[in-house]
Amino acid sequence: MADTPYSGDYVVIRALENGVQVNGMTRGPQTRFHHAEKLDKSEVMIAQFTEHTSAIKIRGKAVIYTRYGVVRTDEDA
Repeated sequence: MADTPYSGDYVVIRALENGVQVNGMTRGPQTRFHHAEKLDKSEVMIAQFTEHTSAIKIRGKAVIYTRYGVVRTDEDA
C-alpha cells in the first residue's frame, strides 16, 4: 500500500441523530459524489479512503473517529 497515492486510512462515523448523511467523494480533476449513505441515531459506519474516495462529507450530528483524533459535528470550533 506504500506505493499508492492514497492512504487507505479508515474513519468511523457514529450518528448522534436520525438522518445523518455520509457522502463519499471522488478524487481526480473533478470532485464528484460517488456514494451516499444515511445513518440513524447510534448507527456506525466504517469508511476507507481509497483510490476512488478522496473525501467524505458528513451532514448532521455525528462523531468521527480517525487516527488523528475525534471530531464532533455538533461542536463549534
